Amino acid sequence: MCDKKSSYDPASLPDFLPMYYKRFFPYGAYFKWLNYGGVPKNYFSHREFSFTLKDDVYLRYQSFSDKQELEKEIQKRCPYKIDIGAVFSHRPRDQKAVKAADFRAMEKELVFDIDMTDYDDVRFCCSGADICSKCWPLMTIAIKVIHRSLCDDFGFEHILWVYSGRRGVHCWVCDEVARKMSQTARSAVAEYLSVVKGGENQAKKVNLYTGNIHPSITAALDIIGGKSFKSYAIEKQDFAGTDEQIQKILSFVPDENFRDGIMNVYEKNHPKTSYTFWNVFKEYIKEKADFTHKKLSNLPDELMLQYCYPRLDVNVSKGVNHLLKSPFCVHPKTGRVCVPIDHEKAEEFDPFTVPTISQLCDELATNDDSDNSSKRRVKDYRQTSLGRYMHVFDNFLKKLEKTWHGKIVEENGKDKQF
Repeated sequence: MCDKKSSYDPASLPDFLPMYYKRFFPYGAYFKWLNYGGVPKNYFSHREFSFTLKDDVYLRYQSFSDKQELEKEIQKRCPYKIDIGAVFSHRPRDQKAVKAADFRAMEKELVFDIDMTDYDDVRFCCSGADICSKCWPLMTIAIKVIHRSLCDDFGFEHILWVYSGRRGVHCWVCDEVARKMSQTARSAVAEYLSVVKGGENQAKKVNLYTGNIHPSITAALDIIGGKSFKSYAIEKQDFAGTDEQIQKILSFVPDENFRDGIMNVYEKNHPKTSYTFWNVFKEYIKEKADFTHKKLSNLPDELMLQYCYPRLDVNVSKGVNHLLKSPFCVHPKTGRVCVPIDHEKAEEFDPFTVPTISQLCDELATNDDSDNSSKRRVKDYRQTSLGRYMHVFDNFLKKLEKTWHGKIVEENGKDKQF
């Protein structure tokens, strides 16, 4: 079972976008986020946006003086996709008038891109752009593991998770220290969070050192090794349900005698299920991995990490100048809005219930037909199924606003001195 079909027709996107950008896109909250209280004052005006228009027309180095200019241009262009880039040394729209050496990306949120296609070797229900309820838990696990590490290991507080609109999730770390990080520092964080490494032809992609496991890995295993691995790999994926899948798991074991021993024990057990195989695998390793095979004692943990640990596109995180799809875009293929995700309720997030642009326009039409004057005083998106996702974004903004309030007072004080 793959990506559920909705009534949305991609050919209808040009018809719906003008309405969406006029009545749904949350310009006020969006500007408030990217303006960061106006400290420094050119933070928003020096921010790069890129637009992808109909027929794949791509416009880079767009920039806007204020919310009104941004709103006017978006409604004029009706972009199929909006990407957010860095805050530059000069206004991006003046890029051609500035010497190349002087035009530099100065700051940007620390971002992460997690795409389901990177898990194709450990999911057996879907592949490529398709997703379903059996593989989506990988994104739930990713949110939990990465969020915990960003908060506990690095001390970040202002983290926004966003559904990509189709098959993955994006993470925006908005703390001031994160926005000011150098490319070297971003690379270090991305590498720290990268545990699954290796190409398509490499069977075993996780290698833990013998002895004490790093506390961050231990914390990730606490999340994965509880209900998550059992629910995802054993129950939803039936990861040892075929001979081919069993051989794939055994390829993790470098010792032939161990491989034969595991299979001999498994053949004597009934019923022949993924749950049975996993128990045999764990117990055999635990019993047989004596001092001479001590490095094999980590195999169960390595297996769980390879099947469930987050897989990052590290290049997205490393570059200050790398663009990332904006929240509240509409994915042109699915019609779904790129909505914020409440990390505390990650298990409850269902990508198939995320509203499509056609659904929102239908809901709005129903509201417009209702002669209820009180509704007209409420923003359109709050009257539809987009409202609950805006609530998540509002909560994120309220917490973020507290960090720049003191800076605004300080800046105003400086202005009065001159």
